[in-house]
Amino acid sequence: MGPEGKRLLNIIILGFGFMFMFTAFQTCGNIEQTVLKSFNSTEFHGSGYTSMAIIYGVFSASNLIAPSVVTVIGPQLSMFFSGLLYSGYIAMFIHPYTWSFYTVSVLVGIGAAVLWTAQGNVLAINSTDNTIGRNSGIFWALLQFSLFFGNLYIYCAWHGHVHITDKDRQTVFISLTVISLVGCFLFFLIRKPDSESPSPSEVTESLLQGESNENSEVSSPGSGLCSQALDAFFKACKMFVTKEMLLLSISIGYTGLELTFYSGVYGTCIGAMTRFGKDAKSLIGISGIFIGIGEILGGGVFGMLNKNNLFGRNPVVLLGLITHFIAFYLIFLNIASDAPLAPEAGTDLQAYINPSVSVAMLCSFLLGLGDSCFNTQLLSIIGFTFRDNSAPAFAVFKFIQSIMAALAFFYSNYLLLHWQLLILVVVGFLGSITFFMAEWVVESNRQESDYDSI
Repeated sequence: MGPEGKRLLNIIILGFGFMFMFTAFQTCGNIEQTVLKSFNSTEFHGSGYTSMAIIYGVFSASNLIAPSVVTVIGPQLSMFFSGLLYSGYIAMFIHPYTWSFYTVSVLVGIGAAVLWTAQGNVLAINSTDNTIGRNSGIFWALLQFSLFFGNLYIYCAWHGHVHITDKDRQTVFISLTVISLVGCFLFFLIRKPDSESPSPSEVTESLLQGESNENSEVSSPGSGLCSQALDAFFKACKMFVTKEMLLLSISIGYTGLELTFYSGVYGTCIGAMTRFGKDAKSLIGISGIFIGIGEILGGGVFGMLNKNNLFGRNPVVLLGLITHFIAFYLIFLNIASDAPLAPEAGTDLQAYINPSVSVAMLCSFLLGLGDSCFNTQLLSIIGFTFRDNSAPAFAVFKFIQSIMAALAFFYSNYLLLHWQLLILVVVGFLGSITFFMAEWVVESNRQESDYDSI
């Protein structure tokens, strides 16, 4: 197998590892509040929403130190140990205690920062200028299969269940823990990519073996692990204020806002709509499946379109913006404005049209499709622009995204649906404009570099 084939295989293994891990973790996140409400124990007083707030908050802060961790132990071990923390969080639900619930939430927040920083590093060092878009799409499509399988499993297993017994809970979470561990061990199949000719990315390629990441400007051959960690930290801070990252920050922030919306708020809205019938709550799982289909389709198609970067990234981002605007408008017409804040019994209010399950599922698909447009192109442009320093670049990416996701989680407890949609429309429009500007800057720099090399 040639060098390009080995790099592609690494991307596929990376995608499958994340698919297994997040089939377990995202399924856990979707059902944890329902499970905790059904948990028959007077000693447990935990809240799934509080846990999510802790995870996102710690996640955002931990992105400042994640590049140092990846630099010291390498991306492969970083992903493995972070995956073990995810598995521990899932296993905790087999018999939850309040103290362990919140303690593991903090640990998962730290692990998430390290995991995603290492993932971005592996993606970058296994890609070239011509394959970064394709590889981003392949990874994203494989990752989003987790939405499909997890939600389908829960819908089939718990359809019609009003109360989740201890046996039901233990069976599900033992299975999910095993699935997550399989994903962790898949990371050991990733191998250091061969290089056909010397390239700037050779420095970061050594991270797969946990070697030193030496930088001629700030490091010396005698630098220790401490100086390497500090170097990675300062690189992340400096990268945050670069022109390209500042332009991309609004787009990245938008993905955090809509992540919270499609993964939490919209499902809650569907489950609260009593006008959808008695099975409204079971529609949450079906909605997740349609979101997953949109994510998979978008990741696969747009990854292939970007194989040789012939069309650029801007048309895909524009398509994502239009797709999301259509979804937001249909949701505004179809879902009652008080649905995000409705009590457990739901809401009887009607929006501007007769509530339609078909329209709600169409919106789920469009939300997933639009999300894949933004995320695949952000992965592509960041991986291309900061390929020589990919670990701190993706740490900054996740830092911004997780802060905005935490902010969205906070205001979703207080704002009616139409105000939440307005925020998404405004930030999405501004984020798309600044993305177009960032793409123009990157292309200009590349053309100048190509000209200088002649």
